[in-house]
Amino acid sequence: MVLNVATREYSVFMKYMVGLSDYIRKEMRLFTIETIAEASMKVIAIEGKQKKSNEVKGDAKQVGGESSDSQFKEEKKKGDPGKTGLICGHYEKTGVICGISYRHSRHELKGCINDAKCMKYLLVNRFHFPESSIIMLTEEETDPYKIPTKQNIRMAMFWLVQGCQPGDSLVFHYSGHGSQQRSYEEADGYDETLCPLDFETQGMIVDDEINAAIVRPLPYGVKLHALVDACHSGTVLDLPYLCRMNRTGQYVWEDHRPLSGMWKGTSGGEAISLSGCDDDQTSADTSALSKITSTGAMTFCFIQAIERGHGATYGSILNSMRSTIRSTGDSMGGGPVTSLLTMLLTGGSVGGGLRQEPQLTSNEPFDVYMKPFSF
Repeated sequence: MVLNVATREYSVFMKYMVGLSDYIRKEMRLFTIETIAEASMKVIAIEGKQKKSNEVKGDAKQVGGESSDSQFKEEKKKGDPGKTGLICGHYEKTGVICGISYRHSRHELKGCINDAKCMKYLLVNRFHFPESSIIMLTEEETDPYKIPTKQNIRMAMFWLVQGCQPGDSLVFHYSGHGSQQRSYEEADGYDETLCPLDFETQGMIVDDEINAAIVRPLPYGVKLHALVDACHSGTVLDLPYLCRMNRTGQYVWEDHRPLSGMWKGTSGGEAISLSGCDDDQTSADTSALSKITSTGAMTFCFIQAIERGHGATYGSILNSMRSTIRSTGDSMGGGPVTSLLTMLLTGGSVGGGLRQEPQLTSNEPFDVYMKPFSF
């Protein structure tokens, strides 16, 4: 099966990738995002050769009877949606939004699906993302490929960067449990992780894998923003630099490149992450901010910063988010936190106030008060 490099139609992509991963598991007994990416790139390279061959022969149709190049260019120009709601073309703005509530379990969270819906609304109405260019992964979805399992989150991350081109803006938003696991490659001795819906049986998604999936492949001219509303999420993208900012807004960039020398940057693109807290902190799932319903503290404060006009620069956003959380934390007695470790130890949510500090990481240092923010 040959995957059209240009296609952004999610169900076609997922069927292709699931078939490919099944093949890898069967033939190689190995399934990681790196092996899938490597195998897929080989398929794409083969397709490129086939396409050139067809052009030389004057064949206007692609392999498998798909639309011609001229038809595809016309579709992209018009931006017409296909029957499934996604055009078989290219979007300059693309998003993957993941909200996990862990319903009917002792790890249940109340605000994560609210976060996902609010983030989609922000992207569509404030930043003009086409609604059909955003993939939602929540327990409310009826499409089995859009349930936030480990397999589906992995594939959605790979879909996000697949076929990206200079000028593209990509957004990855996650609201759910985060945790840590032992790693002797990290300076603090821990990998940061995301907890998919089926983490208890399938395991967690570690920062190394996230970096390999959505950071390292980014080509020149492509921008990725990750917003991770979870505990222990400060360096969950494993980006090389962390902006260490104090309460007065002064900051320095810390070098978090691994001692092993492994490359954690991009392939020329730009990757920036805003996360709910530092690696050793927890993130709140609370109604104290909205006063109406439960939300993730980080997601709520990020959206509020944009809506209140504090979104001009990364520094203004970070300061606004931290100020809101500090003022709320000082005036409340605590709320549930999205800390898997705490939940496992206590058997449920615990209080303690909002003591989280949102963090900013990047593939390279920059002036946070001069660099304009934009999706």
